[in-house]
Amino acid sequence: MNATDRPRLTVRSPADLITAVPYLIGFHPVDSIVVVAMRGRRIVFAARADLPESGTDPALPARHLGDVIGRQDAESTTVIGFGPPERVTPAVDAVRSALDDIGLPVLDALRVTDRRYWSYLCEAPDCCPPDGTPYDPEASQVAAAAVYAGQVALPDRAALTAQVAPAEGVDRVALRQAGDRAEQRLLGLLEAAPATDEFGERAIRRAGVAAVRQAQRRHRRGDRLTDDEVAWLTLLLTHLPVRDHAWERTDGREEDIAFWSEVLRRTEEELVPAPACLLAFAAWRAGQGALAAVALERALTLRPDYTLAQILDDLLRRGVPPSDLDGWPAVTEPGVLRRRRRRPRRPR
Repeated sequence: MNATDRPRLTVRSPADLITAVPYLIGFHPVDSIVVVAMRGRRIVFAARADLPESGTDPALPARHLGDVIGRQDAESTTVIGFGPPERVTPAVDAVRSALDDIGLPVLDALRVTDRRYWSYLCEAPDCCPPDGTPYDPEASQVAAAAVYAGQVALPDRAALTAQVAPAEGVDRVALRQAGDRAEQRLLGLLEAAPATDEFGERAIRRAGVAAVRQAQRRHRRGDRLTDDEVAWLTLLLTHLPVRDHAWERTDGREEDIAFWSEVLRRTEEELVPAPACLLAFAAWRAGQGALAAVALERALTLRPDYTLAQILDDLLRRGVPPSDLDGWPAVTEPGVLRRRRRRPRRPR
């Protein structure tokens, strides 16, 4: 599910809209049903789901898409199915029915197969021939404008998933050794904590805040984090106050997405959930719902009970707009945390 707060793409025809879809959702859809939501003449949201398997009821995923689109304050929609007619047609019909149930007009319903498209709502042979209308995405001005604006459409969802997988060419033995050193460092930190610091919580939080800020500063300077820095940071992120501090410093900026992507791909498997959730949150805030979804999949595969992953997954599945969190704490300058509301001081 992707909000579309990105550089505007001018769409003048069904072919333009079909060409724009991969840039709206982040990858080229295959065997997919996509709903593009519009407010006036502007695209505000795009949602994608897999086509139901042959012989299965398409009503359930169609209702889910309808519920998601219904939360976007849209005024109209276009439904596009990518795949063979025997699978696309039942899915498109079910989605149209779900959108009709919530009172959202469907301006057009299209099927796309092998660089041809057909309209389910147009029967005029002069504009909608029975053998489909060919289109060339490579020759489209929409694709050129998207690339010029820095938008990326990956070949498929597998390529998107690869962006959150363990990085290739990384010395896993060295990472494990760095992890062992981080554990020893944490034990030393706890042993040195004063008796008044129960379980060393204050010491861990101080160390975690310092590790988060130092790692982000180094990343902003263009420095690559060392294995020891990644191991120390990700170990401290298992402490919830540290993770929540990092969460407060994370928004939808490109540097946040790049930072947490690097950390996640170099994290030892058992420590993945926290950086995966932080990447997912940054991606969701940036309107990159597809990237957020694959990051959460990795977190939930390892820890199905990880609460933050469950919360973010629910936000994505319900299509909650990122704008609902406007006012989230944001870093305006290095080391400065701005809040819209001040919390009252705790009494000493």
